[in-house]
Amino acid sequence: MNLNLQRPLLFFDIESTGLNIASDCIIELSFVKIMPDGEERVKTWRVRPWDYVNNCQKAINPSAMAVHGIRDEDLTGYPRFYDIIDTVVRWIEDSDLSGFNSTKFDLPMLAEEIERVRKYTDRKPSINLHDKRMVDVQNIYHVMEPRNLKAAYRFYCGAELENAHAAEADTLATYEVLKAQLDRYPETLKNDVEFLANFSERQRSVDYAGRLALNDKKEVIITFGKHKGKTAREVYFSEPSYFAWIENGEFTLDTKRQFALLKMQFEKEKRKAAAESNEPLNEAQLRGATNRLANHFGSSEKSGSLF
Repeated sequence: MNLNLQRPLLFFDIESTGLNIASDCIIELSFVKIMPDGEERVKTWRVRPWDYVNNCQKAINPSAMAVHGIRDEDLTGYPRFYDIIDTVVRWIEDSDLSGFNSTKFDLPMLAEEIERVRKYTDRKPSINLHDKRMVDVQNIYHVMEPRNLKAAYRFYCGAELENAHAAEADTLATYEVLKAQLDRYPETLKNDVEFLANFSERQRSVDYAGRLALNDKKEVIITFGKHKGKTAREVYFSEPSYFAWIENGEFTLDTKRQFALLKMQFEKEKRKAAAESNEPLNEAQLRGATNRLANHFGSSEKSGSLF
C-alpha cells in the first residue's frame, strides 16, 4: 500500500558514538523522504563526531563500534554535524517524521545535535522538531506484533533484512515495514500521517528525555525526583531555583531548552500579573471605591469615630 500523504514524510535513522543522548554524537545519518506523489529521495551522511567544548573529534564507544562497525579512523575527513546543519534542516523543514524506535533514541539524538549547534556555534537553525508529527513504526509494531526491526521486516515483508545496523538499510526497511503494516491492518490503521503519529505515540512527553510530560489536564508536569507529579508551574512559583538547577545539571540540551521555555512563559505571566496589580483604577473601580469610602465615613461619623 502506498502512503496517503498531504506533505512529505521523512524516514530517518542514526548511528552514533554511543547511547548517551546528552554526551554521544551522530556518526551516520540517513534520510528517506517520501513525497506525496510517491517519489523517493535518499540522502545519507557520514558525520565526524565533534566535542564542541574541547574542540576535537569525539571517540566512539567500543560497545557501539561492535554494533555498527564504524571506527574512529573511518570518519577522518568527513564533515561535522554543524557543517551539514543547513542541508539537514532543508530536508526536514517541510516534512513529517518517521522512524523505528525513533521517539526514544534517534529523534532525541537529532534534537541534541541541533541544540549543540545552536549553543556552541554562530549558526541558529530555524527548526523545532517538537512541532513535527512523528510516526514511530516500532510503536505500531509493538502494539500489533511486539518484536524488533529485523523481526518486523521478516514478519511484514517476508524476507530477511540484509545489512542490519547500516543506517540506510535500516531506514529503507522501516519505510517498507510501515507500508506492509497498512496493508495488514486496514481495519485498525488509517493511511494518514496524523492518525499514524497519534497511534504510534506511546508517551506524552514534552522533552525527548521524558523529564517533562503532559497530565490528563494537558498541564506540564515533572516526572522525576522530589517534584515528581507536580506541575512545572507549581514548582516554578514555589521553588524557582529548581529551574536554575536544571540549567546547570547533567540533562540533555533539549530538556534544558523546554524548562527554559516554560520559565519564560511563567515569568511573562508573573510580569503581567504584577502590571495588572499596579494599574490605575478604571471608572467602575473608582466609583466602587468612592462608595465604600462614603459608607465608611458616613457610618464613622454616626458613631463618633473615624475608625
